[in-house]
Amino acid sequence: MSYSEYWDQIYLQSEKMNSLITTYWREFSGLSTWQFWVVLALMILPLVLVYLAVDRSRIFEIFFFGYTVHILWTYADSFLERYSYFVHTHFLFPMFPYALNMTASALPVGFLLIYQYCTNHRKSFLLYTILASAVFAFGFATLEEWAGMVHFNKGMNQLNIFLVDVVIAYAAYFLTMFVKRMSENMQGE
Repeated sequence: MSYSEYWDQIYLQSEKMNSLITTYWREFSGLSTWQFWVVLALMILPLVLVYLAVDRSRIFEIFFFGYTVHILWTYADSFLERYSYFVHTHFLFPMFPYALNMTASALPVGFLLIYQYCTNHRKSFLLYTILASAVFAFGFATLEEWAGMVHFNKGMNQLNIFLVDVVIAYAAYFLTMFVKRMSENMQGE
């Protein structure tokens, strides 16, 4: 197959997949389903919570951390979703990433508030991250699986989600500390 033939097939299959996903969403995940409203709540409620609870004196640092969690989880979920390891079967709209409510709201806000609490009260962020990751992976992901909102495939399980949570939160933490130190060093000059 030539270069252009590959892309013609990719476009054709992509159109078929988009049509299939949109039809599925209308029937099983759209506005008339309880799952849509749960997904919407998991998108909006954490954002309202962070608006009310964020330490505004450190807003850029805290939001940088949360944004980093969001970006890293979005990349991780894109891989997990594309290769069918971890599939969100109910989502806001078919044109958005399926786990948008989790990767853009629930997980970043959860870790962001833990980061804020730990750094404000001199608590061990690394320890609290392990506890929060356990709650997210073994609690929430298990509940989502039980409710049929996610599927684990190809050997993926809650332990893997726990490890991804920990790695992403630690990476966001160390990147935030690095950027914070760079900023402090530049201001000190």
